[in-house]
Amino acid sequence: MAWFKMFHLFFVIAWFAGIFYLPRLFVYHTQVTGSEENNRFKLMERRLYGMMNIGAAGSVIAGVVMLYAYAWASYKSSGWLHAKLSLVVLLIIYHGYLGYLLRQLANDANSHGESFYRVLNELPVILLLGILILVVIKPF
Repeated sequence: MAWFKMFHLFFVIAWFAGIFYLPRLFVYHTQVTGSEENNRFKLMERRLYGMMNIGAAGSVIAGVVMLYAYAWASYKSSGWLHAKLSLVVLLIIYHGYLGYLLRQLANDANSHGESFYRVLNELPVILLLGILILVVIKPF
């Protein structure tokens, strides 16, 4: 089980690296004017999102294995686990929304300014803090 924990943490870190960086790329992308720069950002965003998908999938797979193997039997009545899983679902929805925004930018159909993406960039920090508090402190 230690291997699954290690892989889960590895994939979570990789996923969050992309989750934190992609909206920042969106901020920079909205500031470019030339087509060469625009195409460069499209390529960078697409590649990063692909890596994020790997991180997300690895996180979910390792998490489900751990949940099935021992955590559910031990913690199924613990409120912290249900709250953590709810935050993970919100994170997955956020990830999907970033993919939607990426497709808009890729099609030159962006309808948001850089300040929108700056605010969007802060949301996963709140989710990560909540998840860490729930996992480490287990307040309920």
